[in-house]
Amino acid sequence: MTERVFNRRLALQSSIFGCGQLLFSEHAAAGGQLEEPLIDSVRTALTSAVSNHAPPVPEFKNTDSQMNYLRWLAAMSDRLVTKKAELQIRKEFLQTVWYESKRAGLDTALVLGLIQVESNFRKFAVSVVGARGYMQVMPFWTRVIGDGDASKLFHMQTNLRFGCVILRHYLDREKGDVFMGLGRYNGSRGKAPYPDAVLGAKRKWEFNAAL
Repeated sequence: MTERVFNRRLALQSSIFGCGQLLFSEHAAAGGQLEEPLIDSVRTALTSAVSNHAPPVPEFKNTDSQMNYLRWLAAMSDRLVTKKAELQIRKEFLQTVWYESKRAGLDTALVLGLIQVESNFRKFAVSVVGARGYMQVMPFWTRVIGDGDASKLFHMQTNLRFGCVILRHYLDREKGDVFMGLGRYNGSRGKAPYPDAVLGAKRKWEFNAAL
């Protein structure tokens, strides 16, 4: 299927579903990652990072860490209920966000803040520049480090896997500078609106296990 045909199909589905999940993002986050040359070692590492599709099943070192996770899950579920009303869907989404963010060495609150700004938790969101899914991943990434099938970016775990791996890559390129790394993710490096929006949204998703 060509990109043009695929995008026409998306538009048709959008008209069918109306107010359903396949929606175009028109807010300030409608930027997109910029395609840049990758050295072979980086390309290989990123490809490896997205290729393992093990189910997102949390693993815990001890009972305390498991209980902290369950408290986090309950707190986040309460905060997300207005976006995802069905408990099982909400639980699966949060479990996958937790799994993929931890796997990539990311702050889970940062990832949730990014998702809020990028797609407002809409699985089938498409930006004006073609970024797709929860974390608004640009389709070129599936060609660069995946199998080239951009439609998979509407699969929950695939989208979150790509988004977290890409964000980790950009943070590493910026030597851990979150402001600059977020700018790269949005294709607006050095400009404040997008990082400020994500860091502002992040505060809603912060969790203190000690409370």
